[in-house]
Amino acid sequence: MAVRRAALIVIAGLVVAGCSSQTSSSPGQVNVVAAENFWGSIAAQLAGGKAHVQSLIVNPAQDPHTYEPTAADARTMAGAQLAIVNGVGYDPWAPQLLAANPAAGRLVLTVGSLFGLHEGDNPHRWYDPTDVETVARVITEDLERLDPGARSYFKNRLGQFLTRDLASYHALIGELRSRYAGVPVGASESIFALQAPALGLRLITPYSFLKAISEGTEVTAQDTATTQRQITQHQIKLWVFNSQNTTPQVQQLNSLARQNHIPIVSITETLQPRTASFEQWQVSQLQALKRALHRATGR
Repeated sequence: MAVRRAALIVIAGLVVAGCSSQTSSSPGQVNVVAAENFWGSIAAQLAGGKAHVQSLIVNPAQDPHTYEPTAADARTMAGAQLAIVNGVGYDPWAPQLLAANPAAGRLVLTVGSLFGLHEGDNPHRWYDPTDVETVARVITEDLERLDPGARSYFKNRLGQFLTRDLASYHALIGELRSRYAGVPVGASESIFALQAPALGLRLITPYSFLKAISEGTEVTAQDTATTQRQITQHQIKLWVFNSQNTTPQVQQLNSLARQNHIPIVSITETLQPRTASFEQWQVSQLQALKRALHRATGR
């Protein structure tokens, strides 16, 4: 951690010395930088042509938990008029870059702080449908502050996003909740712990197991045994794993699920593919869940 912090300081220092106000926005556009592309996608749809939105983490093969920002990332963040970071320990490098390159009038939306979360809480708020809508509304409010003359434009964009763009997303969530309420499922980490309740699914994997895998800490022998038993005894109907964090232990559980003919669904932390919108990505994953649940239950 000390080496990583030192590297961040060096990167930030280079930005201060070289180009602390770099921006790629056109005249009259708000420059928005999101640490992660799931929030960036939402911001881009809300901002339309009134802002230039850039995300830093965009590679689906990259594990955001171990992301190392580059000097280019620091230059991009330095030019942000609105910075969107996740917080809750998910992207600790982002606020460090912002602090090293302050800008007058910059707005910073820290999602974890918006919901009163603290270190150790589940940071994956983009998997909670209610939280997604709340973040969208706050992004719109921030855009309005930065460009008051476009207030009606931003309000219209928000309305379209909530009612049109997210329509299939909400419809699938409602269908899954209606058809599969109470179905027991397992998961590899806490990224799914926020979406499962919205879908009416009963996630029975020990939360301490989910949290340990997500945070890269040691899983207890008891939690490992419980998770394995839930698979081998068919206590779960479905296994969900994060393909951006396939540790050897997760790979073993994936194999165990296959051996026991339990359907497996992969989900990701960031947009897959990277060119997808937030709702396209989520709808694709929800459709995969629907197909797997149908195979598992016959419903």
